[in-house]
Amino acid sequence: MNLAGLRTFLAIVETGSLVRASQRLNVTQSTVTARLKGLEDSLGQRLLHREKSGVQLTSAGAKFKRYAEAINNLWRQARQETALPTGIETVCNLGCHMDLWPDLGRRFFNEVYRTQKTAALSAWPGDKDDMTNWLASGLIDAALTYHPATRDGQTTRPLRTERLILVSTRLGTSMRADPLYVYVDAGEEFGRRHVAAYSDAGTAKLSFGCAVWAVEHLMENHGSAYLPDHLAGPHLDSGKFYPIPDAPVFSRTAFLVTNDAAVGNWGWLREVIEALTG
Repeated sequence: MNLAGLRTFLAIVETGSLVRASQRLNVTQSTVTARLKGLEDSLGQRLLHREKSGVQLTSAGAKFKRYAEAINNLWRQARQETALPTGIETVCNLGCHMDLWPDLGRRFFNEVYRTQKTAALSAWPGDKDDMTNWLASGLIDAALTYHPATRDGQTTRPLRTERLILVSTRLGTSMRADPLYVYVDAGEEFGRRHVAAYSDAGTAKLSFGCAVWAVEHLMENHGSAYLPDHLAGPHLDSGKFYPIPDAPVFSRTAFLVTNDAAVGNWGWLREVIEALTG
């Protein structure tokens, strides 16, 4: 497949028009049109509807878009890895849920960096869907996630179970009816248990999909929230957060998911996992 045509398609989708895509790519509009037609002809499908207001993906285009992104990312990664400097023998591309980076993610990365001098490292932040898609496409070799969706050729290893505890920036905050309560989405299982425990509570005014951002909000604006103990702990120790007595405690497990083919020459992986879990 012509990579120029693929990248042109992605540029059109991202900018919303052939004109803006030509400006981004620094080519003529006729070149953009020709590349798109060549791509559509090779696939035998129309990928875009052209309208006065811009372009819209066809159903085929919507399906093709994710493959185009994966191919483009893999090509970029291939170029990077084949251009590795002398002395580099291993590549480790790590995806990490944002809530896991401050502890497990950073420790994993630093352990490999410290002990494996011939390894090239990269780290990518994302959510559960990102981890699943990136592993499937080969963009990453390993993922630290709370929601593994293991496929054939992948291995899932539980690393630890963490507590989700209710904390507040104000001493004496009630576990119920706090107007400054912030809901932090910790997955479907947490959501079900949270609803069961607080069935009489209304919908929180504020919500975050990332506990790291919720911590920053609490530090700047005050309030209460359920947070992983590894994120809340330092602030509890410093007296900036306070535990709310008698509040239910929830939990979730962190996993390491690896692509078996990619990590086959990671003889050091077991030692790194032991350093994380020991």
